[in-house]
Amino acid sequence: MKTVRVVAAVIKAINKNGETVIFATQRGYGHFKDGWEFPGGKIEAGETPEQALKREIMEELDTMISVGAKLDTIEYDYPDFHLSMDCFWCEVVSGDLILKEHEAAKWLTREEMDSVEWLPADIALISKIKDQMDNE
Repeated sequence: MKTVRVVAAVIKAINKNGETVIFATQRGYGHFKDGWEFPGGKIEAGETPEQALKREIMEELDTMISVGAKLDTIEYDYPDFHLSMDCFWCEVVSGDLILKEHEAAKWLTREEMDSVEWLPADIALISKIKDQMDNE
């Protein structure tokens, strides 16, 4: 089975109520169209995961991010390929998170994390995000 290596940005911010919120995007294309995910994409030859993530977020959302600590690497078997997804905590440095490839986006509080239909590989990350949000 083919392995696809990708990166995902768990972009966090503080909302006007002082709560930590996480940025989620809804796919606008492909087999998993309409599913919710953390933005990111494939790692290109010669790139580190961090470089790939900065490039992907600039391409998809016209936004510069800082890449922080690695949250986890998710290994997930889809029917046609194996996904290896390095997930990092990120923050916006500049830009307005303009959707170029996604249908929709939301800032989710911890309590709202289960309110969207996550893609299968991304579901594995939700409990880890909630645990870390609880410990902040």
